[in-house]
Amino acid sequence: MQILPALELSGFIKHYLFLETKTETTKNLRLFSDGNTGLVFSFKNKMIKEFSLLNIPAYLPDSFVYGQINFYRDLYCNGETSLMIVVFHSYGLHALLGISSSKLIDGIVHTEDLFGSAATSLFDQLVSQAKPHERITILEDFFRSVLQKRPLLLQASVTASIQFILKNKGITSVKQLTDFTGFNERKLERVFTEYLGISPKKFSNIVKLHIFLKYLKTKFETSSLTTIGYEAGYYDQPHLIREFKKYTGLTPSQYLNQANPLAVNFLELT
Repeated sequence: MQILPALELSGFIKHYLFLETKTETTKNLRLFSDGNTGLVFSFKNKMIKEFSLLNIPAYLPDSFVYGQINFYRDLYCNGETSLMIVVFHSYGLHALLGISSSKLIDGIVHTEDLFGSAATSLFDQLVSQAKPHERITILEDFFRSVLQKRPLLLQASVTASIQFILKNKGITSVKQLTDFTGFNERKLERVFTEYLGISPKKFSNIVKLHIFLKYLKTKFETSSLTTIGYEAGYYDQPHLIREFKKYTGLTPSQYLNQANPLAVNFLELT
């Protein structure tokens, strides 16, 4: 289930996701980048980050923030899982907290480390509620209290650059962005790394990947993989498969064969 945030919070929150899994065996979940970051609350069995050589699970916290994902990450779940995920805009965490997004690249950080003891109280309030909209009300009140202490930081050049990339479906050169922003290449790279955690080129590549996924979902039965890839900006099929596998760890055909996608970029591997 996907739900939009309140209008006054939409400057840094993209949407909320609610995901449920029930399994008696350990399931492998593949997460890959959509260009955004997130805050995850796990209300039942904790997610598993990895297993040791002795097959001992290393559990993730009940609530955690994840930064930009360079490529893909495998997580695991066992038993009943109930997740609430706050999907931030690509610049959302920087805008909300004022921390450099580069410090969170490929990172998983306990919510308490970013929000202090208030995060523990927040989790207790959320877990006491069962309905998504009740949990959203609690969470949005929390974010409003954060913003009262510190104004939301947005830089027009960053948001405009992101919209420029999205409008061009990720088919954007660094030269086009420097012309658009008036920044030189070094400053453009520095600003994107500070606000998003990744370079403008990588962000553009991720946007292009998700345009391809959108086309793949709607056009696969009527168009060839090569045609869909070309429409999304990939110049030939080997280029498409190479880039797709780099970011997802799967080929397009393997992606289509996953029977239980939890979200576009979060799959239960079969």
